Amino acid sequence: MTVYELCEREVVNIATGRNLGRVDDLSFDPQTAEITGVVLYGRLKLFGLLGREEDVAIPWKEIEKIGEDVLLVRTEAQVKRQSKKWPWMK
Repeated sequence: MTVYELCEREVVNIATGRNLGRVDDLSFDPQTAEITGVVLYGRLKLFGLLGREEDVAIPWKEIEKIGEDVLLVRTEAQVKRQSKKWPWMK
């Protein structure tokens, strides 16, 4: 598997069933060149003009299974998602 192929995969939390997004980057230990985790970049705010939300780092030990098109993780990491409801909807 290549890094590009890994970055094509969606990340799903096994405990909640929630899709956390796609793998955007890898983190590694520069001393040993060992992969230490995956990084999901935060969503852009107003097309990037207001920056982006906080990135989410998932340690490699929390990855349960790497499938053909999904990464299954068991993590406490939370991805902040804004609700797509209109203000007058409850």
